[in-house]
Amino acid sequence: MNELAITVIGRDRPGIVADVAEVLAGLGANLTDSTMTRLRGHFAMTLVCAGPAEAAVQQALRPLTADGQLLATVRPVPADGQQPAGGEPHLLSVHGADRLGIVAAVTRVVAEAGGNVTDLTTRLTGPLYVLVAEVELPTGTAAEVGRRLSETARALDVEVTLRPVDSDVL
Repeated sequence: MNELAITVIGRDRPGIVADVAEVLAGLGANLTDSTMTRLRGHFAMTLVCAGPAEAAVQQALRPLTADGQLLATVRPVPADGQQPAGGEPHLLSVHGADRLGIVAAVTRVVAEAGGNVTDLTTRLTGPLYVLVAEVELPTGTAAEVGRRLSETARALDVEVTLRPVDSDVL
């Protein structure tokens, strides 16, 4: 069975998710993983589906992109693309005044520990910057990562929290 990674981006409007989902359902594609969001009036969706051939999906999505308001890409997912969870799930949150480099500094700490960011959202609300990320940390590294994140937070003058998450919740 084919697995495809599909991205759809463009100016937000009602019905994008329904339009894309209907096209894929019409092709017999099963949506296995997806994430969708709106960012300042722009829409972004990434999903993985199983079923149809890449060319068929590209052709079927073409009418949705014909007016130039949306861009869709379709790529095959290699057979080794689905890897088992490699660590302990944690929730990382950062709150503070907006400043350059918060995402870079915080995610660098996670990466240097061998951790992986599996989901990340940021929002700027007035002067307050909020980052929430799901991360997988190598077994036994959470305390050291927490210590390093605290140092980084002090340098950035932000608050940071790292807590374990029950994997059944994610």
